[in-house]
Amino acid sequence: MSTVAEQLRQGREAKNLTVYQVAEVTKIRTDHIRALEEGDYDVFPAPVYVRGFVRTYARLIKLDVPQVLAQLGQELSKSAKHHEPPPLTDRRHGILDKIMYQLSKLNWRIVGPVVGLALIIACAVLIHQAWASQKPKDPTGGHPAPVYQPARKASDTLPVTPPPTQNRR
Repeated sequence: MSTVAEQLRQGREAKNLTVYQVAEVTKIRTDHIRALEEGDYDVFPAPVYVRGFVRTYARLIKLDVPQVLAQLGQELSKSAKHHEPPPLTDRRHGILDKIMYQLSKLNWRIVGPVVGLALIIACAVLIHQAWASQKPKDPTGGHPAPVYQPARKASDTLPVTPPPTQNRR
C-alpha cells in the first residue's frame, strides 16, 4: 500500500493539477503542499496541521478521506515529532488542580442558584442570632428607677384649704 504522500501526489497528477493550482484552491502554501507530497511532516509544528491539510487536499482530489486520515494517523505515530501530543506544562498536578477540575464538571446553572440560596439563608440565620442575642440597653444607666413615695409627716404635705389671711378688707 502506498503512503499518504504518494497517494496525494498521484491523485494530483491524475487530476492534471499543478502544485500552484492546488495551493490556489485549498489556500495551503505551496511549500506545505510539497512537504505533504514528500511525507516531510516535521515541517509542521503540530499534527493537527498535518491532519487538516491532508483532509483538505484529499477532498480536493476526491480520495477516501477517512481511509487516508486513518493511514496518516499510523504514519504520524511512527514519527518522532508527532507521535504523541506534547505536554502543556512540565509541572505535576496538585490538589488545587484536582479541585478545580472537579468544580469544572458541575452544572453551574443548577449549583449556582442553590449555593446562592444557601448563602442567603445562612446570612439571615446569623443576623437573626446576632439580633436576638443583644441585650436591651438600660435607659437609667444601671441606676434604680425613682419611685414616688408620699410624705409621712403632716408638715411635709401641702394644706388642702388655703390658710386664713390676716388683712381682709
